[in-house]
Amino acid sequence: MAGSHRRSSAETREHVLEVAHELFYWQGIRAVGVDKIAAEAGIAPTTLYRLFASKDDLIAAYVERAHVAYRDWFRTALESAGDDPQARILALFEAQTVMLQPDICRGCPFLMVLTEFPDETLPSHQEAVTMKRWVRTQFANLTAALDVADPSALADHLTLIFEGAYASVQALGPDGPAAHNYTLAKAILAAAR
Repeated sequence: MAGSHRRSSAETREHVLEVAHELFYWQGIRAVGVDKIAAEAGIAPTTLYRLFASKDDLIAAYVERAHVAYRDWFRTALESAGDDPQARILALFEAQTVMLQPDICRGCPFLMVLTEFPDETLPSHQEAVTMKRWVRTQFANLTAALDVADPSALADHLTLIFEGAYASVQALGPDGPAAHNYTLAKAILAAAR
């Protein structure tokens, strides 16, 4: 067939992960079966199972991929503000406000994984916890560079605001409590100085 393109195994894997991301994120991981992902990806279920030995392996790859994308987003938001730690923190909350819009955000994919898969031995659960710890560490690194009495407590407060915005947006929308994430972060930073 002229013009047709056969994907390599790596390209097919990435395509399946893109499809899985859309379905898992917007419809729920447990609600979406492997057959649906294969059908949406335009491949046979056997092809999917050649790429991922089980749905658990596919879920773990989805979470790992989301982890990489989220770290890239996070770093880009920080870098947009230069070197000043307070400006970097506020830039992060500003970028989060943009991300929390309903056409692009249903909530935090890592919180969704933790809710759907409470078993701490699952790789997907462990990866989601790793992501949450990474976020807290980023805030700790940023607050350590500020002249404040208790940088660790400030990091906890900022993490709580940041995570709370993701947790509330799904039920209460971007105009609910999440709309105040930037203002609250700014107020807490001012109070900590």
